[in-house]
Amino acid sequence: MTATTADPAAGPRPTPRLRRPGGAGLGLGVGLATSYLSVVVLLPLAAIVARASGHGWGRFWSAVTTPEAAAALRLTLVLGLLVAAVNAVVGTLIAWVLVRDEFPGKRVMDAIIDLPFALPTIVAGLVLLALYGTTSPVHLNLAYARTGVMAALLFVTLPFVVRAVQPVLIELDREMEEAAASLGAERFTIFRRIVLPNLLPAIAAGTALAFARAISEFGATVLISGNLPFKTEVASVQIFSQIESDNTLAAAAVSTVLLLAALAVLLALQAMQRLGVRRA
Repeated sequence: MTATTADPAAGPRPTPRLRRPGGAGLGLGVGLATSYLSVVVLLPLAAIVARASGHGWGRFWSAVTTPEAAAALRLTLVLGLLVAAVNAVVGTLIAWVLVRDEFPGKRVMDAIIDLPFALPTIVAGLVLLALYGTTSPVHLNLAYARTGVMAALLFVTLPFVVRAVQPVLIELDREMEEAAASLGAERFTIFRRIVLPNLLPAIAAGTALAFARAISEFGATVLISGNLPFKTEVASVQIFSQIESDNTLAAAAVSTVLLLAALAVLLALQAMQRLGVRRA
C-alpha cells in the first residue's frame, strides 16, 4: 500500500465554506414571527399609547395625577417592589430546597409551584378571600386591607423566581463548592462567593417578571382588596373602574404608565444580562 502525499507545488487546499442557514425559509419565518408579534402585542400596545396621548400630553398628565389615579399607581408600584423583593429571597430559597434537598412530598411541592400559572386568577382571589376573609377558618382577616392585596400578589407571582433559578442550580458545577469546602470555607461563604454570583442573572430575571406581573394583576386582587379608593384600590382595578365610567382616556393613561414601568424593568434586565455576558 502506498501513501498519498500532497503536492507542495499545489499550495494549501482551500477551506470549504459552511453554508449559513438562510434563504426563503428563514425570511418566511422571520416575516411570520414579526407579523404575529405585531398583531398580538405591538399594535394593541401602540393603540393604548395613542389613545392615552390622543388629546395631548396635558390631558394625559391630568389623568394620571388625579388623586385616585395617583394613589392607585403609588400603591401598585410600592406593592410590586415589595412583592418582587420577597420573591427574590423566598423564591431562591424554595428553588434551593427543591434542587439540593430530599424530603417526602418533594414532587408534590414541585408541582404546586406551578399552580398559580394554571389556576384562573379570579379563582385564586376567591380562594384567598375564603381563607383570609371575614369568616377566615384560620382566624386571619386580610380582606379589604393592603396586606391582603400583597398576599394575593405573592400568590400569583410565586413561580417566577423559583422556575428561573431551578435550572441554573441543577446545572451548577458542585465541584467548585466541594473544593472550597475542602479548603475550609464555610457554607455561607461558599454560597456568597461561588453560588450566588452564578444565580444572580436568574434571580434578576425572575424578580423582574414577578414585578411586571404584580403591577398588572387584576383577578386575584379585585375581590380581596375591596376596591377602596386611596386605601386598597390597585391600578388595574382603577383602570376597570374608569372603563365602567366610560372614561377611556383615563384608563388608557393609567395603562400606559404601567406599560412604561414594566418596559423599563425589562429593558434594565436585558442591559444587566448583556453586561454579565460581557464580563463572563
